[in-house]
Parts: sequence; C-alpha cells; structure tokens
Amino acid sequence: MPAKYGLGQVKVTAITGSEVKMAAQLTGSGFSVSGCSGGGGVSSEGGGGVGLNCGKGPAATINDAMSLKVVEIHDTAAVLRIEPAG
Repeated sequence: MPAKYGLGQVKVTAITGSEVKMAAQLTGSGFSVSGCSGGGGVSSEGGGGVGLNCGKGPAATINDAMSLKVVEIHDTAAVLRIEPAG
C-alpha cells in the first residue's frame, strides 16, 4: 500500500457468504475506519495491527485516505477495489 494510506499489506484472513475479514499492519500513529467494522492497536511509534470486517456494498474509508470496497463475494474468493479516498 502507498505510505499515505497508513497501512501495510492487507491480508484476507477469511471469506464468508456476507463479509471479507482482513488484517493489516499499521504504519502510522493512528487509525480510523468508516463504513465497515474494524479495530486494533497502535503504538506511539506506529506499528501494531488492525482487523477489518467488510461486507459487499458502499466503500469504506480508511484513515481518511483510502477507499476499500468489497465488489463481489463468492464461495472462496472476493473482489476488492482499493483506491484513494475522495
């Protein structure tokens, strides 16, 4: 991921019929998500990690910089669209 998103590599950890579960390392000193559930911990130097659970539908905004949309969910695969927010 580009540094401006505040996340490292996003890893899909599970796919269910209605949502995609993901985990990512945090590279900044804060984290915010709007549009899907997420939580995690951050140290003052950055680092830490976050989990996201996102369903198909409107895009989530992460760190006010990144848009993440679950476009399709299939049995064992999902299509995600990640782009700059806004």
